[in-house]
Amino acid sequence: MLYAGKWDRAGLDYQALKNQWHVVARADEVSAERPKAVRLLGEELVLWRDGAGQIHAWKDYCGHRGAKLSLGCVKKGEIECPYHGWRFDAGGQCTRVPAHPDQATPSSARLIFRHHAAERYGLIWASLDAPQRPLPVFPEWEDDSFRKVFAGPYRYMGNALRSVENFLDASHFPFVHANLNGDPDAPEPLPDYQVFKDEHGLRTSEISVFQPYGDHRGIPVTARYTYSVFNPTTAYFVKKTGDTERFCTFLNATPVDEAECVIWLIVAINFGADLSEEKILYRQDMVFEQDRLIVESQRPARLPLDIQQEMHVRSDRLGIEYRRWIKELGLRADSPNHAEPRAAALLN
Repeated sequence: MLYAGKWDRAGLDYQALKNQWHVVARADEVSAERPKAVRLLGEELVLWRDGAGQIHAWKDYCGHRGAKLSLGCVKKGEIECPYHGWRFDAGGQCTRVPAHPDQATPSSARLIFRHHAAERYGLIWASLDAPQRPLPVFPEWEDDSFRKVFAGPYRYMGNALRSVENFLDASHFPFVHANLNGDPDAPEPLPDYQVFKDEHGLRTSEISVFQPYGDHRGIPVTARYTYSVFNPTTAYFVKKTGDTERFCTFLNATPVDEAECVIWLIVAINFGADLSEEKILYRQDMVFEQDRLIVESQRPARLPLDIQQEMHVRSDRLGIEYRRWIKELGLRADSPNHAEPRAAALLN
């Protein structure tokens, strides 16, 4: 099927994603008084803060008459439904029914659906099921020698896993980012590289590519990339553009639905103190707009996890391992004792 609607919940891609951490908002988008509506894997969620400032992610649903809690407000550290003013505490317990203030509040244990939520790196993360991996590590976040800049969010009518695989693909640089990250008239062969997998996810050996406009300074460089994938929708690279210059990108692709995603980006650089934020964002906006056009054109919308469905060459090694890893995570969620066979022949 080329086009699809909601996630096939039996699919291995959905199984691999439902118990992972996903970015759903910037932390400053959720105030102490006002909830925020978001969508994750086709589910409508409400984000809100209790009296201690702790973030919560619930199904956007009031168990009384089904109204959206995101249309309400937060009062005295409790979320209030916009329909009848019922309030719920951080544990999901109904604490107030204005129409019957003297009666015991009804049980809400079966009708308030609480998901997992966390706050880190100025972002809010959510997981529909108990997360099977820790929150990703952003290595430069605590390093004061790196300037951090938030870019986006970029909304794609494309699949989140397709978007992450695109981010991990260095061989498209001369064509999608012509005269910026590569020369379309003289594209250099991508050197062979290695992919490693451990309990932290995937990472590559260093990949060198010539770039006419290698970083925000607008100078030609031979950039040296090292990619990492911390969970299926969180990826990262360190890009060396000089002896000490480092341009790092921490990317999260929120799977809104199977054919829609939101790209959240944090750039960390340790050079160019005179570079304005506008100039940094201009480059990111341009690159991710170029990527958007390609990702939205890909068919099928969902990333094929059967590697026989598309053609592959050696430069696709990271993409192949990424697909294999997602399939493995999906099989593990569906059947913990399943072990996936390797298909190394396609990499040779």
